[in-house]
Amino acid sequence: MARYTGPKVKLSRRVGVPIADNPKHTSKRALNPPGMHGYRGRRLRDYGIRLNEKQKLRFHYHVSERQFRRTVDEANRLQGNSGELLLQLLERRLDNVVRRAGLARTIWAARQLVAHGHVLVNGRKTDRPSFLVSVGDVVTVKSRTHKLVRENMESLSGHEVPGWLDMNPSELTTRIVALPTPDQIPFDVNANLIIEFYR
Repeated sequence: MARYTGPKVKLSRRVGVPIADNPKHTSKRALNPPGMHGYRGRRLRDYGIRLNEKQKLRFHYHVSERQFRRTVDEANRLQGNSGELLLQLLERRLDNVVRRAGLARTIWAARQLVAHGHVLVNGRKTDRPSFLVSVGDVVTVKSRTHKLVRENMESLSGHEVPGWLDMNPSELTTRIVALPTPDQIPFDVNANLIIEFYR
């Protein structure tokens, strides 16, 4: 699979919004458009606007184009608002749950934590970052990783765990108590434009 391993701040500059909750990405300098003078005066057409929204979401959840396309197809297949279902499916990914719970500082760190086998779902090792959690699932980390996770949590002071997760900091367990709703997602994106992009 072709993974992007280059500079992450470049992605924030390309789409014009911080894709990570990190001072590197949220600084004013990081959000200047790429290039020496930031290609001023360039206006996006309809296609460019939809493409930009799609890239924002892809970069925020750190998924490949193929994975993203598969998720869009799944959202279209389910009954309901496809845009909201797309956000819900992406939000329920295991690597994202680890990030939202505050066990890792960024999506890249959360993905690595999962891929290296440090995360358990309902007591079973799950090393697929794309694993979809369901209501009632309990996400924990292996005991040998507790020190690292506690350091991550201390560095994320002030981090708010969304309402659809029930986090127990003393035991480092996270229970999924509900399905996420669009207003609980701390990333501003128009999902309906993304659905239109693939039609």
